[in-house]
Amino acid sequence: MIWEISVAVAAAAFVVLVIYLVKTLKAAEHSLKTTTETLKDVQKTIDALGNDVRQVVRQANELTGDIQHKMKQIDPLMESVKHAGEVLSEVTLATKQVSAALARRIASRPLSAKRKAPASPAPATSVPSLQPLQAEGEQPEQETNRKSANWVKWVDVAADVWQKYRS
Repeated sequence: MIWEISVAVAAAAFVVLVIYLVKTLKAAEHSLKTTTETLKDVQKTIDALGNDVRQVVRQANELTGDIQHKMKQIDPLMESVKHAGEVLSEVTLATKQVSAALARRIASRPLSAKRKAPASPAPATSVPSLQPLQAEGEQPEQETNRKSANWVKWVDVAADVWQKYRS
């Protein structure tokens, strides 16, 4: 009888074990089905995004090519601006040097020489002055104005010569 009870207990234990094993396998099967569906959804999303990403990459490449082409077209303009800046810098430096030299020259002249200096006669090609005759004390001021106008002309001439030399 012990044998029969032992066999019955072993059979019952085996049945319980099989029941739990079946439940575990069904839960694993359900998890695998869910995982499979999730992987399918992920694959579809990746495929859809892959097409969008490829399209974005193509557009970015086209845009980059267009920008490079336009930058190559702008390069000569930037080079010209650079040269113009250099020329303006050199003209400014020359003007600064001329004005400093003129200021030194005017400052170095004694005050009495400035007052006694006779007015130089106007060249034959100049246009006669339309201003009324001035008093004798005002002539040195007029001469100074004429001289300062002359140095401005010389600066213009120097700038033109420098531009022609550079080109």
